[in-house]
Amino acid sequence: MRPRTRKEGIARRHMRLRQKIRGTAERPRMAVCMTGRHIYVQFVDDTVGRTLAAVSTLGIKGLKPTVEGARQLGLLAAQRAKEKNIETVVFDRGGFRYHGRVKALADAAREAGLKF
Repeated sequence: MRPRTRKEGIARRHMRLRQKIRGTAERPRMAVCMTGRHIYVQFVDDTVGRTLAAVSTLGIKGLKPTVEGARQLGLLAAQRAKEKNIETVVFDRGGFRYHGRVKALADAAREAGLKF
């Protein structure tokens, strides 16, 4: 049994999750991607393969990929979703473990009114 890298573990978890999670027009998939420099959130309709709304730390000055930045991005993502009349979503953590930044982002989106 060979040791797995962090990247391989994330990819395996993500593929396992995507077998169960699908987004629709009524309930899109809230896909989260974390890198060392930025956090990305997309609302995806998998039936047609279209992104309905997106937000990231890339275009926002002063927003860093920390736990606090993830919380602020979660609030902003929920606000963008509400603008596009998205009330309920399926949360796709993208293979990342549900703690720290991922948990902070999800909790903030729930606080802002999104239903998972």
